[in-house]
Formats: sequence, C-alpha cells, structure tokens
Amino acid sequence: VQLQASGGGLVQAGGSLRLSCVASGINFRTKGMAWYRQAPGKQRELVAGITSGHATNYEDSVKGRFTISRDNSQNTVYLQMNSLRPEDTAVYYCSTIFNWQRIWGQGTLVTVSS
Repeated sequence: VQLQASGGGLVQAGGSLRLSCVASGINFRTKGMAWYRQAPGKQRELVAGITSGHATNYEDSVKGRFTISRDNSQNTVYLQMNSLRPEDTAVYYCSTIFNWQRIWGQGTLVTVSS
C-alpha cells in the first residue's frame, strides 16, 4: 500500500496550489480519503476528507478556500488550495484507512510567504 503525495511548494499569500495523492495497493474507489497537515511545533490536524460517495468535510479555517476531490479512474485525490495564508504553512499528508489502521503518505511541504 502506497500513498504518493506531490504538488507542494513555496507560494505567496493569496496564491494557489493543487496537491495530488496517488494511491496504490488499495481498492481506491471504496476508500474514504483525507488530507491532514502538520505545522512546525503543532499536532497533525485533519484538513479535509472525502468519502467513497464523494461527500466532503472541511476544517473550519479552510472552508471556502480549499476543495478536496477525487478521480477514481486515476486512483488520485486532490486538494485545491486557494487564497493561501501564512498559517497554512505545513507538511500536508494524504491518508486513508487500510486493515483498520490509518496509513499516511510521505507528505509534501507547503510554504506560504507573507
């Protein structure tokens, strides 16, 4: 089982980035997927989730700015991030549940400069 995240980088405040996470080794279309983030010195937190039925949920601070989506034909989950703020700076991880355990991708760093 592997989750490969990409798309992070350095962006100015107000800018946009799109993160991608390609999954392998799982029956992707049956899985809920999620993006988490961890800022320096802080605990990892849920940013957004999407169910196998495409229902979505978001952490309050990203509502209206971030959009999670999935393409089952590509085994990929996306996180479109608009109107980025310096406080969005973190390592972003995609995640799912496999064999009753939460598994993580390797993370991709997003840095938002003011």
